[in-house]
Amino acid sequence: MFEARHTMDAPTTRSADSGTSGGGGGWFAPRNQPATTPDSEQETTEANRPTDTRPLDRTRAGGPTPPEPDASQTDERAPVQRPSPPQPPPHVPDEPLTADPPASASPDAVLIRGTMAEVAPVADKVTSYFYALLFVRHPSLRSLFPAAMDTQRDRLLKALLTAAEHIDNTEVLVAYLQNLGRGHRKYGTRPEHYPAVGECLIGALSRYAGGIWNAETEAAWVRAYTRISQVMIDAAAADELRAPAWWHAEIVAHDIRTRDVAVVTVRPDQPYPFLAGQYASVETPWWPRIWRHYSFASAPRSDGLLSFHVKAVPAGWVSNALVHRARPGDIIRLGPPAGSMTVDHTTDSGLLCLGGGTGIAPIKALVEDVAEHGERRPVEVFYGARTDHDLYDIDTMLRLQQSHPWLSVRAVIDQQARLQLPDAIRAYGPWNEYDAYLSGPPGMIRSGVDALRDIGIPTERIRHDSVEELVTVGH
Repeated sequence: MFEARHTMDAPTTRSADSGTSGGGGGWFAPRNQPATTPDSEQETTEANRPTDTRPLDRTRAGGPTPPEPDASQTDERAPVQRPSPPQPPPHVPDEPLTADPPASASPDAVLIRGTMAEVAPVADKVTSYFYALLFVRHPSLRSLFPAAMDTQRDRLLKALLTAAEHIDNTEVLVAYLQNLGRGHRKYGTRPEHYPAVGECLIGALSRYAGGIWNAETEAAWVRAYTRISQVMIDAAAADELRAPAWWHAEIVAHDIRTRDVAVVTVRPDQPYPFLAGQYASVETPWWPRIWRHYSFASAPRSDGLLSFHVKAVPAGWVSNALVHRARPGDIIRLGPPAGSMTVDHTTDSGLLCLGGGTGIAPIKALVEDVAEHGERRPVEVFYGARTDHDLYDIDTMLRLQQSHPWLSVRAVIDQQARLQLPDAIRAYGPWNEYDAYLSGPPGMIRSGVDALRDIGIPTERIRHDSVEELVTVGH
């Protein structure tokens, strides 16, 4: 699936001429001149355990009404000039690729979805065959992938297939692909890599969808991949004019908060503009070519430092390295900032924020962002954790609450047990004048989104990290 926090963790490739396998120059032949005009690890805890909701210290005057007593989250860089501050990204719903297809699908989309249905029962075989073709036919590409493929093997192919399946969803698809194209620069992906991936994709699909595969189906896939790859290539070309592919960053502070959570603060080697609520991909020196996404734990700081909250999860290579092995002085690499879970400062809507576990990091950044803009819009934070001990950043949130009368913070403790986190937001409210922000384990986000929709908050006012991407972060 897409990894937003949005990426296909492997090289993808350059696009075709006319979108058919018989076009001059071969499949997916690069255009002579891609456009260069600038375009526009959370823990995987269950979110369905019972919880206990506790208001902290006070209820904000004029805020949501509490419940009645019985009512029940390759160094190819050159210094560049970057705009400051960055402009807010256009908001794209963070799960758009799971939306229902248009009522009237294009002929290509119909053929592509038919292929997907045909290969679904043998998805593992398709994936294995795809990588076998790629590495046998193009062995030079192997170095762009991690040495151990067990956590990476599904990502590239799933991202390609998901993009193709939603080829009719133009607005959302283009925004995601542009983000992917920019993010793939850090892997060393070049335009000339795209044809190889396209040919191997077609090869794997044609082998396992043989019962329905024909020239018409092949042409539909070629057109889809042509479009996918060209959007990514163009976005990467535009980004190359204004940003490095990655940043080196020195760890300057490493604060252990619990036995498996650390706050890691780094100093980038070049200015790193970002917005509160966004995230970055991180690579450690101990696991080369393994990147994981972490949200920024503060709004942009005047000293240029960046902080991340990292939870070590079982078998999590990057997360365990950052929590248990990293020390001040170590150098990590950062990919570009990404994500649209940012505050819209053109409105005065309130903010309803759900942060589960280390998902409190971007929520804290959003609160700081509102404060720095001098706004007094109401902000309601529900901070979820398994136990009191896991509320590792509650003191920071309480200090913010004491400093800002427009902020309310409520703890939601799983093991103390009467309301699930989504029920907590139902018990308070009403929330019809609020924009909602969710960050945390995938299950929490799914149930939280369902609850928010149930109480009438429109989908376009709900922002969160991509659930598909969150399944893989923290490893």
